[in-house]
Amino acid sequence: MSFVEYSECIQDSDVAIIYLGHNSVMPVKVQHGAQTQTRYGVIRHSSDLIGQRYGSKVTCSKGGWVYVLHPTPELWTVSLPHRTQILYTTDIATITMMLDLKPGSIVCESGTGSGSLSHAILRTIAPTGHLHTVEFHQQRADKAAEEFREHGVGHLVTVRNQDVCKDGFGVTGVADAVFLDIPSPWEAVGHAKAALKKHGGRLCSFSPCIEQVQRTAEALTDHGFEEINTLEVLLRVHDVRTVSLPLPDYGPDCSALEPDAMETPPPPSHASINIKTTTPPRELPGHTGYLIFATKPRT
Repeated sequence: MSFVEYSECIQDSDVAIIYLGHNSVMPVKVQHGAQTQTRYGVIRHSSDLIGQRYGSKVTCSKGGWVYVLHPTPELWTVSLPHRTQILYTTDIATITMMLDLKPGSIVCESGTGSGSLSHAILRTIAPTGHLHTVEFHQQRADKAAEEFREHGVGHLVTVRNQDVCKDGFGVTGVADAVFLDIPSPWEAVGHAKAALKKHGGRLCSFSPCIEQVQRTAEALTDHGFEEINTLEVLLRVHDVRTVSLPLPDYGPDCSALEPDAMETPPPPSHASINIKTTTPPRELPGHTGYLIFATKPRT
């Protein structure tokens, strides 16, 4: 099992995603002889999971059923154990696109946090790229490194436990892109510039407060970065549903009907039609953070 390569069948020691409903998923470390409790009953790993195909429908002990899915960065984002506040798919998609990430890219990231963005980056840069991720908190760094190994992407990432604002990323002149998600990103801009390759490169910083954006933009300008811009991604999800609409009765169109058809009675006044439509949310999810992008000039 790997987050960057698809496997057909579930094996012992895999990480599988249990899909209980549209808004309810959970990760499970598959182990021979182990059991997992769900609201639909017990899932027995040896008989219900190991050897089954990913995507299978599994019946639990109470008669309810779940789907067992192959892990992906998107599913991991909505099911991972939170050690920090994480980035979600809406921001992640924008970041990976705007940083121009692709297979073979070298990326520096700080901080690692819960690894939500890290997994998306690794899937994008595989199989020949590499991620250098820095985490200030030692326990979080150790846990992230352990998860990367369990998820089959350990060979694509180097985890460092250090202060990026003081010690940098541990590499110089190799990165195609740098991502910052730290309280004081302006203090790491110099190290980010040093980590980027000599001929250009892209930088992104995520900050929840506009004051952080201002100071980071000033630091980027002072270090010679170009194309500095800031954006905020707001997602508006529409609910698709079936509604019943009454059909109005305008009476027969005498000018368009044949004489015999004019004797046909109009449809009853209570006639209706079922159609698919979408409705916007009553409340729009609010601000998550600002994304600051900049380009290192070619020298």
